Amino acid sequence: MHSNSAAAVGTSNAFHVEKGNYYYGSVLAVRDVFLEIPEKKITAFIGPSGCGKSTVLRCFNRLNDLIPSARVEGKITYRGVDIYDKSVDATELRRRIGMVFQKPNPFPKSIYENVAYGARINGYKGDMDVLVERALRGSALWDEVKDKLKDSGLSISGGQQQRLCIARAIAIEPEVLLMDEPCSALDPISTLRVEELMQELKKHYTIIIVTHNMQQASRVSDMTAFYNAQATDKGGKMGYLVEYAPTQTIFNNPSQVATQDYVSGRFG
Repeated sequence: MHSNSAAAVGTSNAFHVEKGNYYYGSVLAVRDVFLEIPEKKITAFIGPSGCGKSTVLRCFNRLNDLIPSARVEGKITYRGVDIYDKSVDATELRRRIGMVFQKPNPFPKSIYENVAYGARINGYKGDMDVLVERALRGSALWDEVKDKLKDSGLSISGGQQQRLCIARAIAIEPEVLLMDEPCSALDPISTLRVEELMQELKKHYTIIIVTHNMQQASRVSDMTAFYNAQATDKGGKMGYLVEYAPTQTIFNNPSQVATQDYVSGRFG
């Protein structure tokens, strides 16, 4: 992927998804997704379990490629480049589009090495101490760990571990952060810290977050996509995008009855 593609397109949308259909083997998991994901905003994916939120999220950095049966139909472009084109290097794509998972997953290394690891394997030539400090400051963790950088990344609290994983993701200087329920394993105070952090991060990054917590979606996001699931003939579930709009619209004046029912707590 060439960074000059962004300048050529001059778009304020990071991603464009057109008629996205997502399969596991012959099973259609999510159908008919059309999305424009704006740059340097937070877009939330909400909906009941089994509606395909995480499946769609993982397509933006091609993590689903790692599942042998997974495939995507339709088109997903990032800054005008088709990310599933054969010329696109998936490893380079993942460097530019970072991921933070549901459960904090620090490496069994020091706090310092957790942050430095990705930059090191990407051949970072600058001052590693400066990079580590910048990433830890960027994830609002520096003041809490600056005196224990040699301690294991597994020795700090769950909320700190999640912010360490965010520091690890931003240390390789991505352009996008994908967050798959990043607060579901955290207590309310840690959750609040991560939400405050997301507001800071969106000044520099495009963020897409999957969340089960509707209050969180309404608090942190600019745009919200509501997915739902329908039963299939084979007894499984197929997800689909019901509605995508500015967050205030989704929560206060949605166009679909199903969205209204979900955000008001009538089902889900």
